[in-house]
Amino acid sequence: MFRNRNDAAMKLAEELNKYRGQNPLILAIPRGAVPMAKIVADELGGSFDVVLVRKLRAPFQPELAIGSIDESGWAYISPHAGSSGASKEYIESEKQTQMEIIRKRRSQYTPIRPPIDPAGRIVIVVDDGLATGATMISALHSLRARNPSKLICAVPVAPPDTLEKVQSMADEVICLLTPEYFMAVGQFYMDFPQVEDAEVIEILRDSAAHA
Repeated sequence: MFRNRNDAAMKLAEELNKYRGQNPLILAIPRGAVPMAKIVADELGGSFDVVLVRKLRAPFQPELAIGSIDESGWAYISPHAGSSGASKEYIESEKQTQMEIIRKRRSQYTPIRPPIDPAGRIVIVVDDGLATGATMISALHSLRARNPSKLICAVPVAPPDTLEKVQSMADEVICLLTPEYFMAVGQFYMDFPQVEDAEVIEILRDSAAHA
């Protein structure tokens, strides 16, 4: 169990200590991972930014991911999407819905903090935990295309089968807990509040001021 996201972030930073002083680029998957990635970046003396991806939601089960989409429009579709009742038409509609959210977030975030180019950088992608791993798959795919020198996935908790899925997409995977019994990321935190857009914007603004 982690006390909260700050506790998990500090523990992740300890595991990532070998990258201290190498100016790593720490990228958060918004919104939950944003406070965590900022802590990791501060601890390692690196840069902080966000990578914009969204999960594609199952019909009538918005918490269940049937895939994900990145800022370029590239989408990962889970092999189990069809069994959730998602037709091709539904998936196309859901992709458009999530792309609208990505575009809106980019328009909110970029004036505050222009995106940092990951090319040639040690890039560490942080999330507060993986369930299906869908959004992390899109994030890693998106970043790999932009030629980082090393691509690392760093999360506090994920089930073993999900870690297997992301393993091939990163040069290194750091995960602190790999429980066999896994229902949701939030079950491994004592305090797991929603992270709101206002908090994300404030962290980006603070990061830009200190860049």
